[in-house]
Amino acid sequence: MKLKGLTIGDKIAQIPIIQGGMGVGVSLHRLAGAVAKAGGIGIISTADIGFKEPDFDQNPVEANLRAIDKEIKAARNIAPKGVIGVNIMVAMNHYAEIAKRCVKNGIDLIISGAGLPKELPELVKGTKTKIAPIISSAKGARLISKLWITKHNYVPDMIVVEGPEAGGHLGFKLEELGQGENPEPREERPTLEKITVEVVEEVKKIEQETGKEIPVVVAGGIFDGKDIARYIQLGANGVQMATRFVATEECDAAEEFKQAYINCQEEDIAIIKSPVGMPGRAIRNAFIQKVEKEKEKITKCYGCIKTCQMAKTPYCITKALIESVKGNINQGLVFCGSNAKRIKEITTVPKLIENLQREAEMCLENT
Repeated sequence: MKLKGLTIGDKIAQIPIIQGGMGVGVSLHRLAGAVAKAGGIGIISTADIGFKEPDFDQNPVEANLRAIDKEIKAARNIAPKGVIGVNIMVAMNHYAEIAKRCVKNGIDLIISGAGLPKELPELVKGTKTKIAPIISSAKGARLISKLWITKHNYVPDMIVVEGPEAGGHLGFKLEELGQGENPEPREERPTLEKITVEVVEEVKKIEQETGKEIPVVVAGGIFDGKDIARYIQLGANGVQMATRFVATEECDAAEEFKQAYINCQEEDIAIIKSPVGMPGRAIRNAFIQKVEKEKEKITKCYGCIKTCQMAKTPYCITKALIESVKGNINQGLVFCGSNAKRIKEITTVPKLIENLQREAEMCLENT
């Protein structure tokens, strides 16, 4: 059985795989362009995207906006006919400015999480840019859809369902992740399978009410073709994968960052507290162990996150992520998904997508 492409309004990807946005600087034009060229949807992370600009320390907002222009243009040069999107965290300061700049550059898709993107429809009004919220429950899907429809007369173009096995910031309470003072029993914790079924049913109702098709894309722990086939059989239209794309030649991160994935073991992956105010999944390296014991001295604020308080935050997340993407692993934060431990080698984006497609189609054929 051949995998169907992913259709988001008038945007069509040949392969129903979205490469998840990874910041700071892990998924920029090289990775996103390569994925789009191979038939998937490539996503550029806008989180402190201008960190390489010479004036980033002095003018981070201007540097970020300038870098958005450069990265989208460069990705387009790699895949002029591909579908290219951006990920914008709601928790970021200057959210509206970033979204508008992406739209100005003709971006195909904006995926937005780390909070509810309540005003996003207003920022793309009258353009061809499609928008998709990231949610972690059927309740979240209904809430953001109702809000967009009521306030903006806008039905989501797509919905991304992110489960508890994802990398980076997670939309779950510590207890739901088996952490905290009163962790939920394993059998009661949310799973991507259960959430997917509930969201697919909820989206069907919204489609019936609005007359608009809303593709559902699942994310968080998707690793191979077997996973892709399973979620398509559960009613999803596609998958979003981030961790798997780190160990590719085209990934924009330093080789040391990629090797950190290849070298990590199951016991190295942990749930951490992030300055963003949400739990996060990362490799528990020397940096994490150090900031768990003592607060880092912060001398510079980049104004990246709305919820960050310089006097209270245990470390500067911008600095930590920049250090890691540059290859200074033990001085930085390395976000990863739960399946990073399964990655054993560097490959290329075309080979990875080809293998995922073949595996998924074989699984679908045999069911």
